[in-house]
Amino acid sequence: MAATFSSTPPVILTSGVNGGSGDMKAMILELRPKDRVHQDAAPIALIYKSMGTKAAEEVVSRALGELAFAMTSLATLVRGSDLADVARQLRRLQRMAEQLGLVSLGKVAGDAQNCLRNNDLVAFPAVWARLVRVAECSLATETGSVDQQR
Repeated sequence: MAATFSSTPPVILTSGVNGGSGDMKAMILELRPKDRVHQDAAPIALIYKSMGTKAAEEVVSRALGELAFAMTSLATLVRGSDLADVARQLRRLQRMAEQLGLVSLGKVAGDAQNCLRNNDLVAFPAVWARLVRVAECSLATETGSVDQQR
């Protein structure tokens, strides 16, 4: 999954040294990652083909609601630093995403699981932030085009 970055104009801060003379300058640049979100329409198409439009709409809508609820539950666990159950919930989220053709969401959920499995608590917050971005984009565009960029 490719990510690009956009930025805002830099903010230049000056800090006085030796009594506030303004000898030091620092530039702060805010980066905003943009993740490329990939979706596979085949699983949804198969659901529609096998169930018909009305039943498939209900099933897909319910599944997307469950996926959103799973993300909300995960966010609560992560905010509370309750990482014991997070890996199991990430596996569940990954399976659900893959069943709906949300390729990027499933992959990033797997990446987050790997961070926990390897006890990489430095990388986990960055991967978690990426998971939240991808989930927001995936859930907002589930009926949109196959490739979306946030």
